[in-house]
Amino acid sequence: MADSSRLIACLMDIERHVSSAGWDQPTRLFALVTTTTLLEVEPQLRGRVPETAEDSLTAIEQDEFHAGEDLFERLSGIYWPDTVEGCAIALERAFLPPKFEEDVPEDPDEAAQFVASHPEKSDVRVVVGVLRDGTRHGLGRLLSNPDDLLGAEDLVPGLADALTDTFRSEQ
Repeated sequence: MADSSRLIACLMDIERHVSSAGWDQPTRLFALVTTTTLLEVEPQLRGRVPETAEDSLTAIEQDEFHAGEDLFERLSGIYWPDTVEGCAIALERAFLPPKFEEDVPEDPDEAAQFVASHPEKSDVRVVVGVLRDGTRHGLGRLLSNPDDLLGAEDLVPGLADALTDTFRSEQ
């Protein structure tokens, strides 16, 4: 198993950054590069970007990213250059306890409205990241319990898989 500490440290930085702007934010995508590589390519950032361990990661927000209607379809069209070591995404979702699964309408728009207006919904922000070597991790924070930050290798496995696919060879 690969050491995920540098990925987790970077995801925590992203989560702090995103959290500082509050809730109800759009989905945000980040390229993860080693700080050493970033400073080689952008030397004017020296002194403005913390230089820690040689293999530490720096997140670069992709301001032009817009998730659109289908996040997974949007991610499937992304290819990263070799200088990008990993990527991460921060997004917010509402969910219901499993006991309400059968009540959720089949239609995606109706389902979204049903969940959004349900009195027992919970809002969560997740930050999921992957590296080219297959390392993955996710962090999650509930709006109802903002002091706790949850984390796991496969917190949102489908999303981590979609991010990993952005490192496939361009066909």
